[in-house]
Amino acid sequence: MSLNFANPNTLVDTDIFADIMSVSKATLLKWEANGKIKAINHDNKKKYSIDDIAKFPEIIELIQTRWNEELGVRPVRSFKSIELFAGAGGLALGLEKAGFEAILLNEYDRHACNTLRINRPNWNILETDIHDIDFTSYQDVDFISGGFPCQAFSYAGNHLGFSDTRGTLFFEFARAIKEVRPKVFLGENVRGLLEHDQGRTLKTIRSIIAELGYTLIEPRVLRALFYQVPQKRERLFLVGIRNDVLKFAQFSWPAPCNHIYVLRDALKAGDLFATDVPESPGQSYPRRKAEILDLVPPGGYWRDLPDELQREYMQGSYFLGGGKTGMARRLSWDAPSLTLTCAPAQKQTERCHPEESRPLTVREYARIQTFPDEWVFTGPLASQYKQIGNAVPVNLAFAMGRRLIALLNTIDQGEVIPPHQQIISPLEQLTLLSKTQRGQSPVAHQPVLQ
Repeated sequence: MSLNFANPNTLVDTDIFADIMSVSKATLLKWEANGKIKAINHDNKKKYSIDDIAKFPEIIELIQTRWNEELGVRPVRSFKSIELFAGAGGLALGLEKAGFEAILLNEYDRHACNTLRINRPNWNILETDIHDIDFTSYQDVDFISGGFPCQAFSYAGNHLGFSDTRGTLFFEFARAIKEVRPKVFLGENVRGLLEHDQGRTLKTIRSIIAELGYTLIEPRVLRALFYQVPQKRERLFLVGIRNDVLKFAQFSWPAPCNHIYVLRDALKAGDLFATDVPESPGQSYPRRKAEILDLVPPGGYWRDLPDELQREYMQGSYFLGGGKTGMARRLSWDAPSLTLTCAPAQKQTERCHPEESRPLTVREYARIQTFPDEWVFTGPLASQYKQIGNAVPVNLAFAMGRRLIALLNTIDQGEVIPPHQQIISPLEQLTLLSKTQRGQSPVAHQPVLQ
């Protein structure tokens, strides 16, 4: 079951506490040894009390969250949006729930387009190469979003301009922004974009966004497990605001939910879903592989096997360095799922059911990504897994969408913010948060956060 951080009697498993803090369990042991935290034995499992760990900022944020307040955000009018690289619709569905009106979605993959059409016959789906789309007729659009694929650029000099990135899919994303001139855009990508090509890719993206006349809020990696998603997935988000409306803009990143959900919440009836996960097709393991995985405990992996089976299963990889923790990996009911991949039966990235020796099914995959059960996926089985594995979790997109609606609301209302309040430093953000936590009134107009 989910962990409720609003309940002071909640006890937190070591695995989940380590995930929240982004540290290893070995680090938790060191903290115990030096008295930083104190473990409790409960039902033969090591846990930590909320009272003991409430001193950590990550836990304070879960306890004193604005999540419920943000759930009440509604658009002051209909905000029109375009989504590029739409895939199977995880981001689009979350943004729709937040209040956006999609007037165009572009996707090249025919199976993903069929998925979008069968679920939303009213959506305008353009199944074509993005290079062939003229966006100049969509200048009444408020917002553009898209998870553009990350590509390295060819560097001819020390500085790249917009035209120098031609031939990359980021250029097409930027071209859409240039032709439409939305008030706000959202770029979504993998965490690796931060370090891609030794950081030069993101540096170039920043430069081009500035060249287009937009201010980029400092990019942030959001961890899905904080936003009602029972999965350890991380996604990088880039929010850009058109310079001429920046003086009206108020933006803050989504607050975390005070519940952390686990795999049981995804596959069994509870707070997230009213019923157990429905039956659906799924891949299977070869007989010998299933026999070996029978011996892996919930939450375990290849190192939990007898040595002779480790050698048989790992073969040459047995002698290589690194933990290879994704191999022969069985999920646990009582922890968030590992990040879903596009192929749950692949040897390097196993996603084995917590009890049965088989890969997760399509609907189990979809539940973990918080797609509703009525959202149908089309195409061959391998394509369905790929569509789901590549998606932004719906609940994460919904949380992000609410903050973007709030941002557009402030721009639409046109209240001028004094220049000195438009951008604040991390220290000033902490001061503002501290005042709010002590019941004091924050500044009248919260500024753009960087």
